[in-house]
Formats: sequence, structure tokens, C-alpha cells
Amino acid sequence: MDNTRVYKMSFASVYPHYIQKAEKKGRTKAEVDKIIFWLTGYDEQTFQEQLVNKIDFETFFAQAPQINPNVSKITGVICGYRVEEIEDKLMQKIRYLDKLVDELAKGKTMEKILRK
Repeated sequence: MDNTRVYKMSFASVYPHYIQKAEKKGRTKAEVDKIIFWLTGYDEQTFQEQLVNKIDFETFFAQAPQINPNVSKITGVICGYRVEEIEDKLMQKIRYLDKLVDELAKGKTMEKILRK
């Protein structure tokens, strides 16, 4: 599968959809941000810079300060694929984020989502 189109999408253009998905289910933007910070190591300031600069997914994950060492604990199916079996590392990181936002929207506690 050619993932180039996804990699070149602006993260800032997809971010509102993550928030919308969470808010439809009674969750908050702050919780979405907390998930993103946990996964990527960004803080509020560096994350806002990424949004303002409209960087693509490839750059967003390449510039992430640190991918959380507990990502291997994220398992399950998202978009028909088991996240733990995705071989393309960049697509796997994108799907990890999708999975975490999905868990938030499904009502999981932040403690469980952040694999504590």
C-alpha cells in the first residue's frame, strides 16, 4: 500500500478531527493533547509550533522529542489492521495515535489509555 499521501498530510489538518471525535463522546481537547504529548514527547509549546508550521505527519513524528517507550503496550485493531503488526514504522506511529484517540472516544480512562 502506498502511504505517501498520508505521510504528506498536514498534521494540523487532521488534528481538529481527533478533537471532534473525542468531543462527540464527551471527552476534551485537553485529553487529546495529553495523549499526543504522551505518545510523542511534545509539550504545549513545541506542539503548537508544529501546528502553526503545518508540518506533515512524516515530519511531525520525525521531529517528536521521544516516542513513548510504552508504545509496545498499544495493541488491537484500527482501520482493519492490528497496530502491533504494522511493519511500516511511520504508519504504525500514526495508527498508534488513531488507536489512542479511538480508545478515548470509547470512554476508556486516561490511566488505561496512557498504559500506566
